[in-house]
Amino acid sequence: MKVNEWRSKLERLAPLSYSCQWDNPGLLAGRGEKEVSKILIALDATDEVVDLAETKKADLLLTHHPLIFKPVKTVNDQDFIGRRLIKMIQADISCYAMHTNFDIAPGGMGDLAAEKLGLLDSIPLEVTGEKDGCFYGIGKVGNLAKEISLKSLAQEVKAIFGLPFVTLYGAKQAEKRIKRVAVCPGSGKGMTDSAINLGAQVLITGDMGHHDGIDAEARGLVILDGGHYGLEHMFVDFMEQYCRQVDGNVEVIKAPVEFPVASW
Repeated sequence: MKVNEWRSKLERLAPLSYSCQWDNPGLLAGRGEKEVSKILIALDATDEVVDLAETKKADLLLTHHPLIFKPVKTVNDQDFIGRRLIKMIQADISCYAMHTNFDIAPGGMGDLAAEKLGLLDSIPLEVTGEKDGCFYGIGKVGNLAKEISLKSLAQEVKAIFGLPFVTLYGAKQAEKRIKRVAVCPGSGKGMTDSAINLGAQVLITGDMGHHDGIDAEARGLVILDGGHYGLEHMFVDFMEQYCRQVDGNVEVIKAPVEFPVASW
C-alpha cells in the first residue's frame, strides 16, 4: 500500500474533520505515492524517534502529536524541527500525525481511556460535534462499577496506564469514596469546568499546574495527574493493532516507552 492509501485508512478511523481548529494533523512530510512496507509508531517525532525511523528504514512515521504545529517559514538545520524534517525527507520517510482527530473520534483516545478505567454510561467531557444522533468530543465522564477510595483509584490508574508515578491534588482526601470519574488524556487544564458541571469527583488528566490543581480542589474536584505522555502512550499499541488489521504484510515497529519526566 502507498502512503495515500494509508492516509485513507487512517482518516477512516479518525477523520480530519474531527480535529480542533488549532490543530495540524495529517500528512506533514513525505510522498503520497511512496510504497509502505514498514511503519514506525510513536507518540512524538522526537530526535530519537526520527533517528530510529532512519535506522530501521521505516517508510512511514506515524505519530500522535504533530511535528509541525505552526507555519514553517524556513526548513534548514538551524532549528530542531528543520533538522528532523530534512532527515526524514533525505531518508524518504513520510510523516503522518493523528492528534485531536484521534482524541475525539469514536473509539479513539477518550473511549480507550474510559474503557481502560471501566467507566459505565460514559459521555463526552466536552462535546465537539454530533453524528447520527450521537455526540462525540474530548475526554469522557462516567461511573465506576463500584465506589473505591481515592487512594485506590490512584493506584489503579498507575497500574492501568503503566505509570511510574501520579500527582494528586487532593491528597488529604485519600480515603474519599469515588464513583463518578472524568478522564482527559493529554492536557486537561481547560476541562475542570466541564468535569465539575458533569458531576465528576475526580479528573484524571495531565499537564495540570499548581494553581489549576489547587483551584480545582477548592471547587470540589480532585485532580489526578498522570502526565501528558503517561495517559496517551496507549496510542502506540492501539495503532499497532489497527495497522496490522489494515495490512497483514506491513512491518510495524513501536518506539519504546520512554517517559519524558521522572520522580527522583
